[in-house]
Amino acid sequence: MQLSRNFVGTLVVGGALTLTVSALAYPSMLGLTTVSTSPDRLIANTQWGPFTESDRAFVVAVRAAGLWEHPVGLIGLEKGQSKAVKTASEHLVDGHAALDETCRKIAPMLNVVLPNVASPQQEGFVTTLKTSQGKQFDIDFANILRMTHGSIFNTVAKVRATTKNSLVRALADQANDTVLDHITVMEQTGLVDFDTTLFNQTKPPTLPKSDMTPPVPPAGQPLVVLPPPPNATSTPADLGPAMNGAAANG
Repeated sequence: MQLSRNFVGTLVVGGALTLTVSALAYPSMLGLTTVSTSPDRLIANTQWGPFTESDRAFVVAVRAAGLWEHPVGLIGLEKGQSKAVKTASEHLVDGHAALDETCRKIAPMLNVVLPNVASPQQEGFVTTLKTSQGKQFDIDFANILRMTHGSIFNTVAKVRATTKNSLVRALADQANDTVLDHITVMEQTGLVDFDTTLFNQTKPPTLPKSDMTPPVPPAGQPLVVLPPPPNATSTPADLGPAMNGAAANG
């Protein structure tokens, strides 16, 4: 399968969506005086359970993913050449609008500052797809999105398995279903180059942490809202069980 030069240049930074030290650098940009890079560092004991550095990085990562994948879904609806790519685009818009609503609900409860702009790396993916045309757009779209979703899939599972915070578990449950759905629809395009994609999603990140960290929004800036499509089928996480089960977290 022939991949565009822009796409190959983009993929060399694969694997950067896992919760590395780069993702954990986000709190240090919020004015905190003591920040550990350990994902196990306890930030707060909340009524929904202990909240760690890894938990916060995950909430920020889910928000940042939506900030570039939701717009890319809208681009795919306009530029996609095949029905399968347009279907995958619909899933991106639908799924990330619902995930984003959950992020915006739980962030103030956990005192998390959410970004309004994706990371420079993620914005680079958007630029690549804005410039890609015709059949090449479909190829780049399917492979970039399959690579990025594959990169974060294991991270979602790890957070779900290890977090002691019921709100983060609810977000991880929703993210797991959404990411798996998006992986599936990308593969159903028939355009995924698995050898290249799997290589790039598992190689260590090579970009500086500043390129993989979404910028902190100016104080008082309203949160960007990712609107659901008119025919939305995805729904935000039901936080009722998470709220009611708080006592079980101690």
